[in-house]
Amino acid sequence: QVQLVQSGGGLVQTGGSLRLSCTVSGSINDIIWYRWYRQAPGKQREWVTGINSGGNTDYAPSVKGRFTISRGSAWNTVYLQMNTLKPEDTAIYYCNVIKHGREYWGQGTQVTVSS
Repeated sequence: QVQLVQSGGGLVQTGGSLRLSCTVSGSINDIIWYRWYRQAPGKQREWVTGINSGGNTDYAPSVKGRFTISRGSAWNTVYLQMNTLKPEDTAIYYCNVIKHGREYWGQGTQVTVSS
């Protein structure tokens, strides 16, 4: 079993920064990718970024150059540093892992960027 607990987020003005954390408990063996998704009001959930067990990262074009995904040394915490935030970044953010074909999600964290 794997559990994901998120922290961080909140309200920030345009151009500001926030950092999200996702702490993964349970066995992290065989987890290849750690991902962040977001869902804005009235929109489908979309992939934002990911980091794999080799430390390779990938980003959606809309956040590339502004967001940075990283992980703690023990791989049980993954971070999302969000800089130069825009109103269109307003959404609920979710961390996600897949283990043995099963998806696990964090509880979601609200990020609101005011104009």
